[in-house]
Amino acid sequence: MSKIEFPLVTRNLGAIDPESLEAYAAVGGYASLKRALTEMTSEAVLEAVDKSGLRGRGGGGFPTGRKWRFCREAPGEQKFIICNGSEGDPGAFLDRAVMEGDPHAIVEGMALGAYAIGAGQGFIYVGHEYPLAATRLRQAITAAREQGFLGEKILGTPFSFDIQVRRGAGAYVCGEETALINFIQGNIGEPRNRPPYPPQKGLWGQPTIINNVETWANVPVIINKGAEWFAAIGTKDSKGTKVFSVAGRVKKPGIVEVPMGTPLRQVIFDLGGGIKKDREFKAVITSGPGGGVLPKQFLDIPVEFESFQAAGGNLGSGSMVVMDDGCCMVDVARYFLEFSHEESCGKCTPCREGTKQLLKILTEITKGNGTEEDLGLMEELCATMAAASLCGLGQSAVNPVLSTLKYFREEYEAHVREKKCPALVCRPLLKYTVDPETCTGCLACLRECQVGAITGDVEEPQEIDQELCVKCGMCHAVCKFDAVKVES
Repeated sequence: MSKIEFPLVTRNLGAIDPESLEAYAAVGGYASLKRALTEMTSEAVLEAVDKSGLRGRGGGGFPTGRKWRFCREAPGEQKFIICNGSEGDPGAFLDRAVMEGDPHAIVEGMALGAYAIGAGQGFIYVGHEYPLAATRLRQAITAAREQGFLGEKILGTPFSFDIQVRRGAGAYVCGEETALINFIQGNIGEPRNRPPYPPQKGLWGQPTIINNVETWANVPVIINKGAEWFAAIGTKDSKGTKVFSVAGRVKKPGIVEVPMGTPLRQVIFDLGGGIKKDREFKAVITSGPGGGVLPKQFLDIPVEFESFQAAGGNLGSGSMVVMDDGCCMVDVARYFLEFSHEESCGKCTPCREGTKQLLKILTEITKGNGTEEDLGLMEELCATMAAASLCGLGQSAVNPVLSTLKYFREEYEAHVREKKCPALVCRPLLKYTVDPETCTGCLACLRECQVGAITGDVEEPQEIDQELCVKCGMCHAVCKFDAVKVES
């Protein structure tokens, strides 16, 4: 393990049997819950989380202790807590790793949270694409119940609490907390207006706390090590660590956990191994389709909520997709916008129609049919969507568009003014030709072409009919002699 890494949330991954409560207990598991129930008041547990400075790791970074207090003090017949295990962002897999590799940490964290706010029932939402995570969480809940860590009068105390696992049906929007609440209640997973916020009025109209997997997994550490110990890690306003699933054009993709304040460069180059084939770093996007693209001038910013927000990015749930100089930023924006459009629930007009129109404009630009007026129109659409969309999906779907327009405007201008893609990614703007000086006439490209656009005899230079060519790029891919050239 690198000296940069600081495993708290990931402390047990790969080190214990995730299906064994005994293995979890052997490394201190459930000691925090025992201590809280026998030595601490519920107020003391809440106070510890508050003083630790823990902020929600699901996106917004709202102070966890403050949210819990809102719920604790809210009037209601009963209170609920939810673990949001929805993880549909492209390139995200850290929540999956924790749910599959250390499910008891989530169970213990939720039990501590329930004790702090006075909740009697909890739910864990798991996406349909994570069957093993759901299985292991259910196993952990059953084992915890059998050993007296869940259920009635836990550890012989007056505190009672239990957990159920709810499997998702594939809707990305259910990662939004009000849509998630609707789903658990048995309704369509669509968001609702806020306020009231879930800590005031959530599940079945009762006060409800929703935190994501990473946030819950931090809670046992805070109770075990102490609020001061946890608060000493990180920066002034961003305490503790942050887990990232590093993917994209890096040599060593995977999960890393670093103290808040660690320079972004160290995450990508020291832990991620740098860029594949030693190409030039171009940009990184965190928080998936709702995140902003950060170019190379931000490589040395610290990993913390404020720095990322000031740069136009978002720490979000921790997905990190790294891009090299072979990526077209217009196409990157189109890709993430397409994802948001497909995953929009369609309930509100700004998101439903806004993502549709933005995607249409971006697609036309990548085809060479865009205009300079389109750039201004996209900025207007983004402003409307960010201000008027019902939930975070529509509000944040504009971030990849706005950030690429801000930092890579010259690429947009090349597409609309010169009808060229500088990164040679947008197929409609590409042209494939054969260099007669280096072509050996091996016919590899001719055999690969499915539309008959390539002609020529054996051991003679081949030719590509530009009218027939569909820009698939297979001729370029199979040529061993670098005779097939591509330009824009």
